[in-house]
Amino acid sequence: MPKISAPSVAEHHAAQVRALLDATRELLRESGKAPSMADVAARAGLARSSVYQYFSSRQALLEGLVKDIFPRWAERITSAMAAAPTPADAVLAYARSNLDLVADGEHAVGAALATLAPGEAIGAEAHSMHQQISEPLAEALKTLGVGAPEVVAELINAVVHAATRRLEAGASREQAQASVAELLGPFVREHGGA
Repeated sequence: MPKISAPSVAEHHAAQVRALLDATRELLRESGKAPSMADVAARAGLARSSVYQYFSSRQALLEGLVKDIFPRWAERITSAMAAAPTPADAVLAYARSNLDLVADGEHAVGAALATLAPGEAIGAEAHSMHQQISEPLAEALKTLGVGAPEVVAELINAVVHAATRRLEAGASREQAQASVAELLGPFVREHGGA
C-alpha cells in the first residue's frame, strides 16, 4: 500500500488533487499556456507518474481545474452581492467583485482555459457559472423595480467588460474600480444604495 500523508486514503487523495489543481492554476497564471504533466507534478512536489493516478490526461487535468475554479468564482461574486446592505449596493458589489477576479489574475486563467481546453465540459461549466452570477444580478435589479432587468444587466456587464479591458491594458485595480463606481454610482444612489 502506498504511503499516505493524511489521516485517511480519501483525505490523502483530496490533498493530492488539490495540490495538482493549485499547481496547474499557478503555472497557467504565470505562462498563459497549458502546463505539461511533468511541470504540474514538479510544482506539486510529486512524481510525474503520480499525476496520472488522479488525472488521465492534460485535458482531464484542465477540465478538473475548470470544475474547481468556476464554482469558486461564482461563489465569490454571489457572496459579495449577498453581503451588500441593499439590492442597489449588490449591483455595485457584483461589478467590483468581477473586477477583483480580473485584478487577481483569475480572468486570465479562465480565458486561457477556454482557449486551451475547448470542449463541452468547459463550455458547460462557463455557461453554468455565468448563469449563477447573472441570476443574483437580475434578481437585485427586479427587486429595485428596474424595467427590463435583463437589458440593464447586459449594460452593467458591458461596463464591467470595459473596465476589465482597462485592467488587462495596465490600469490599476483602483482606477478600474473608480471608473465603475463613477458610472454605476448614480444608478446605485438613485435606487437607495450608498
